[in-house]
Amino acid sequence: MEFHHVSILLGPCIEALQIKPNGVYVDATTGGAGHSLRIAEKLDETGRLICIDRDDEALQNAKTRLADVWDRVTPVKSDFREIDRVLADLGLAGADGILFDLGVSSPQLDHAERGFSYMQDAPLDMRMDRSQRLTAYEVVNDWSREEIRRILFEYGEERYAPLIAAAIEREREEKPIETTLELSDLIRRAMPAKARREKQHPAKRSFQAIRIAVNDELSAVREAMEKAIDCLAPGGRLAVITFHSLEDRIVKTAFLRAAQGCTCPKDFPVCVCGNKPKVRLTPRKPILPDEAEIEENPRARSAKLRVCEKL
Repeated sequence: MEFHHVSILLGPCIEALQIKPNGVYVDATTGGAGHSLRIAEKLDETGRLICIDRDDEALQNAKTRLADVWDRVTPVKSDFREIDRVLADLGLAGADGILFDLGVSSPQLDHAERGFSYMQDAPLDMRMDRSQRLTAYEVVNDWSREEIRRILFEYGEERYAPLIAAAIEREREEKPIETTLELSDLIRRAMPAKARREKQHPAKRSFQAIRIAVNDELSAVREAMEKAIDCLAPGGRLAVITFHSLEDRIVKTAFLRAAQGCTCPKDFPVCVCGNKPKVRLTPRKPILPDEAEIEENPRARSAKLRVCEKL
C-alpha cells in the first residue's frame, strides 16, 4: 500500500510539543508518518523518536518516508495502549513529548481492500492490525442484534440503530453479509427516506461504530491516556488529536482528572486525599484547524487538538 497522507493540525502539534533537539518523543499513532517526520527533523543525533503503530503497512511506509532521519527513529509494532511497556522495553524512563492522532488514517480509508470504506467494495475487514482475529465480518454476521444495535447507537451515535440492526439480522438469515457495499446498501435501505437525503452518507455513522468495535478503539484510548500522562517526564507535553465526540470526551475527561489534583468534597476545610495535579492544560480549550486547513483537507473539519504539560 502507498500511503498518501495529509497530516492534520501539523503546525499546532509541533508547536505544542515544544521539541528539544536531544529529547525523547513518541508518535503513538504513526500512520502516514507526517507528524513523525516533522518531529524527527527537529531532533539532533542525540534525540530519539519512537514510532508506534499496530499496522504493519504503516510501519513499512514510515521506514521509507523517514529514511533521511531513520538514525533517530525506533519503530515499534504495538497497540498504543501498551505505551508504558514499549518505553520500559526500550529502557526509557519517560518521554519529553507524546503525540496521538486518533481514528483511522487516510490510507486505510482510501485503500478499498482494507474494508474501512462505505464507498468502495471490499471484504468486510476494518482491522488496523491485520494479524488480529476479529474482523467486521464477524461483528456484522455473528454478533447479536441487540449488541449491534448497542454499538451503532453508542459508538456511531446512530439514531436509526434499531432499524439498521433489525435489517442486518434479516439479511444474514438469508445469507452472510460479506462486503462493504453490501452492508452500505443494506444500511441505506433500512433508513427512512428523509435520512437518506441528508448530506452525510447514510452508512457513515454505522461504519464508524463497527470500526471502533473491531479495533476496541475507545477502551484503548481510555487506557492509553492514563498511561501516557504517567509516561511523561516533568515538563513533557502530551498532544492528542481527536475526530469525534466519543474520543474527545475520553481525552478531555482524562486531562481534567489529571489536572484536578484534590478530589475532596468542597466543604472539607483541608485536603485529606493528598492528590496533587499531574498536569496543566496548555491551553484549557482545544485547538481547532483554521479555515485554510479545512479547505485544503476537509477531513480536518472535525479535528480537535488537546494539550497538557506534566508538572
